[in-house]
Amino acid sequence: MAAAVESVVVVHNVAKRHNVGTLARSATAFGVAEVVVVGRRDVSAFGSHGATSHLRFRHFASLALARAYLKDERGCDICGVEITEDAQPVTAHPFRRSTAFLFGNEGTGLSQKECEICDFFVYIPQYGGGTASLNVTVAASIVLHHFAVWAGFPERGREGNKFIVADRPQGHSRGLYCTDSIEAVIEERKMRKENACDILEENGSSHPQESNGLDLMFTD
Repeated sequence: MAAAVESVVVVHNVAKRHNVGTLARSATAFGVAEVVVVGRRDVSAFGSHGATSHLRFRHFASLALARAYLKDERGCDICGVEITEDAQPVTAHPFRRSTAFLFGNEGTGLSQKECEICDFFVYIPQYGGGTASLNVTVAASIVLHHFAVWAGFPERGREGNKFIVADRPQGHSRGLYCTDSIEAVIEERKMRKENACDILEENGSSHPQESNGLDLMFTD
């Protein structure tokens, strides 16, 4: 391909907080460049098995801010993983460039607001009749693997019966950090004042806090 492509995972108010840790593990396995967390911050790194040390995290208070970043700064298409009328099977690899994947709530799927920021949709074909849907972390693994194959990401080296784990990047004390831009912080505070409510509390967090670009996003 003429230019390198990247994948990004977008997490918006995932119902089960510990699923983010498992998502991070799959993200590192399939070459994801960044995880964008939208809304609530009180998620957990449980299940990541140290994978979060190898990922960059970025937080936004709203879907609108996240979309602006993904489109304007990263040049990504936004792909919703959902069964919609115009959704294409992920096995068809309908990708064109760097892509951000938005995974919905485990119970209800993508909301209307989430669907509105997506450029296109993919679904995972199923062949057995025993379940109507997949766990979000399983779905993410399948979709991210297909994107990695399409993008031609180089396969990781192996040693014995395991893949070789890279050294932890320098400067990552815990690998869990927030990189809000100053503009995003200002916009978040502005939105809070205009709406006379705390955005994070509205999105499910019982411990509202200010975004300052340095605070840790996860709880162990």
